[in-house]
Amino acid sequence: MRENSIHVGLVSALGLTQIIGYGTLYYSFSILAPGIAEDLGISLENVFAIFSISLFIGGLSAPIIGKEMDRIGAATVLTVGSVLSALTLMLCAWSPSVVVFALAIILLEVSSGMVQYQAAFAALVESDPKTASRSITYLTLIGGFASTIFWPISAALMGYLSWREIYLIFAALNLVICMPLHLWMIRKGRAESSKATRRAREHVVGAIPLEGRRGAMIVVSAAFAILGFTLASILAHMVPMLGKLGLGTAAVVVGSLFGPAQVLSRLINMIFGTRLSPPMLAVISAGLMVTGITILGLTGNSLVGAVSFAICLGLGSGINSIAQGSLPLYLFGSDGYGSVTGKMAAARLATGAAAPFMFATAMAQFGIGLSLFATAALGMVGMAAFISVAKSTKRNLAPAE
Repeated sequence: MRENSIHVGLVSALGLTQIIGYGTLYYSFSILAPGIAEDLGISLENVFAIFSISLFIGGLSAPIIGKEMDRIGAATVLTVGSVLSALTLMLCAWSPSVVVFALAIILLEVSSGMVQYQAAFAALVESDPKTASRSITYLTLIGGFASTIFWPISAALMGYLSWREIYLIFAALNLVICMPLHLWMIRKGRAESSKATRRAREHVVGAIPLEGRRGAMIVVSAAFAILGFTLASILAHMVPMLGKLGLGTAAVVVGSLFGPAQVLSRLINMIFGTRLSPPMLAVISAGLMVTGITILGLTGNSLVGAVSFAICLGLGSGINSIAQGSLPLYLFGSDGYGSVTGKMAAARLATGAAAPFMFATAMAQFGIGLSLFATAALGMVGMAAFISVAKSTKRNLAPAE
């Protein structure tokens, strides 16, 4: 009973820190960007260019962060990351020039990789590899509220405070709330460390044999990178794109359906998805995203089509977040989980950083319709890769069944 209560406490603590981590370090940026541009005397496009570069560099740091999680523990990385996040937010708030601001945002994205899903998933795997997949579903369900909470909070604060003052408040949240919770996880992990726990972890093996792991790693990393590119392309331009298609003021309402659909997909998976393997979850997530984008490309300014698009995209994105944590564990086991997910995150984040710019260029050159169909076609490539992985694991597990 005590173990269950501690486990619930761990997921709840991580859920709160993920909401704050994503809310303060990622989702708030689009709300604060106009104020940043005006204050620093640069265009809004340049502000987002700096953000894209920081996302790219942050993605490249993911493998290093993953190795450190395996070496010193995910909870330690989370704790250090909370302190660094607070310090870099303070540096952003102080920035006297564009150069200092750009450096601060780059450091902010590196520290983000230490406190967001990659590290949180690793902490759950370290705590109990055998129940980690289920815990990841619970965690993503809670974390899915980050945008719903922090978009309106950031917008409301902008009515009273400058972006610099808001970043100082966000720094305090990371330091006063997230850091102590992550520090508690370190102490909890040390208290529960035992030979029995270590032996249990050693027996958690992946579905892919050692000799086939390199190839599977490449395929899965590429699939997540392709789907990440597809999703980032659409999300960065969703509301303006819907407006250009002729939906007018309804574009904002339709776009707002994405967040609740993400949470709904995680809730559905938590209740009914226990029989689905992680490879099948990945296939379903890709299929939903491709279907949504295709519907929008075919229906244009249809309100029903746009609503279907937003819901399908949100459902697919929500399941994809679960797959990012559970699929590597299912395929490759718990040994070296941090390093494996770090390499995958690097490919996904670095590719996704270029997506908004490339999709904007495609829309300018070829129009929204063709750009949507091209993006859907790219998503189908990712889906095909996940299907190949699902078939491969089924063959590997068949003799055991």
